[in-house]
Amino acid sequence: MAGRRGAVVVYTAAVLAYLAAVVHRTALGVAGVEAIDRFELSATGLASFSVVQLAVYAALQIPAGQLLDRFGARVLVAGGSLVMAVGQALLAWADDVPTAIVARVLIGAGDAGIFISACRLVAEWFPPRQVPVLVQLTGLIGQSGQIVSALGVAWLLHARGWGVTFGTLAVVGVLVAAAAWAGVRSPAPTTPAEAIASAARARFLHAVRDAARPAGTRLGFWSHFVAPFSANVVALLWGVPFFVTAQGRTPGEASLLLSVLTASAMVAGPVVGRWTARHPLRRSWSVLASAVTTLAAWVWLLVPDTPRPLGQLVVFCVVVGAGGPVSLVGIDFARTSTAADRLGTATGFVNTGGFTSSIVGILAVGVVLQVASPPGATTYSLDAYRLAFAVLLVPWLVGVVGVLRNRRLARADMAEAGTVVPPIREVLRRRRG
Repeated sequence: MAGRRGAVVVYTAAVLAYLAAVVHRTALGVAGVEAIDRFELSATGLASFSVVQLAVYAALQIPAGQLLDRFGARVLVAGGSLVMAVGQALLAWADDVPTAIVARVLIGAGDAGIFISACRLVAEWFPPRQVPVLVQLTGLIGQSGQIVSALGVAWLLHARGWGVTFGTLAVVGVLVAAAAWAGVRSPAPTTPAEAIASAARARFLHAVRDAARPAGTRLGFWSHFVAPFSANVVALLWGVPFFVTAQGRTPGEASLLLSVLTASAMVAGPVVGRWTARHPLRRSWSVLASAVTTLAAWVWLLVPDTPRPLGQLVVFCVVVGAGGPVSLVGIDFARTSTAADRLGTATGFVNTGGFTSSIVGILAVGVVLQVASPPGATTYSLDAYRLAFAVLLVPWLVGVVGVLRNRRLARADMAEAGTVVPPIREVLRRRRG
């Protein structure tokens, strides 16, 4: 299998697996109310379901990157899809919290290597000029998995119940694993075999240090940290309970709002990809612009102490949803800052950023909701949500500071290598001239 046709087959198999992975990842987000009833959960207990999954995902990013460098994308994509299928089958059967937690661990572990494998395959099979756009296209197709969850999984859950829904997801996972094993291949390596073997034998901490040493890779980490966590907090757990119980929306309207959030990400993805490809020296602009507009959207939503009109909630979801594809600019920073034999580890390191901030955000919201509400409460007031969501300012500030600091360091490294990023006023002066 070679040439353009081979690249399309490989990419199709990989992106199908990533689409399914996002469905697995987000299915609990539309089942939050049912999970509270089934497992008799508090806000912190419900948050722990998503936090455990994301913590496992984030913790395994760098090990998954090393496995990717050593064994290739086929093993990680097919194996990860199968592990997630086992997790969903266990969740379909679970009726107690410990069993459900084990299921979420399996889902997070299986999910860990799939996106970074897809990004690696794009870099291996396609010309460099197409890589930023195709990475965004990968993210776009994956984001449609949230629509599948918001509409398809939600419909099946309400029509057939918990067991049938998550059992069906398990069957889908097995089919996707088979398709990935049949379709995913890596091209002939361009890196010498002995260099790859040496990288594979490197000690874990040594490999991580080497992969994270370039300032550009660290800039990628902080870009991935600050851009997507607001959307993840809404889509993965707290959006549906907030819209239904605090904003007075119906479950159908809540599903619509999650679909708007996903559609916004799908529309923004190609725009961000084209900007990244055409303006590689200005990639951080999209990250900072997304951070500022996301903060403005949260302030606009949380300052009023009454439920917001549906139109305002739609605008909020549009703005927050666009942050998801902006996080993939961080993956592009890793690609352009890292040697090929360490790209898997570096991509895993960068991909840890957004899920670290998402874990912090989801757990912090749950903790504040429980502290701000009467003991034993399972639904929470608008004021409690306003206070809880305000805590998201902390990871936002940490992320913005990280981007600004490492952008300065990365530009200093680029200047030493002979690439100077001119001030924007100089660029505008040249254009006027």
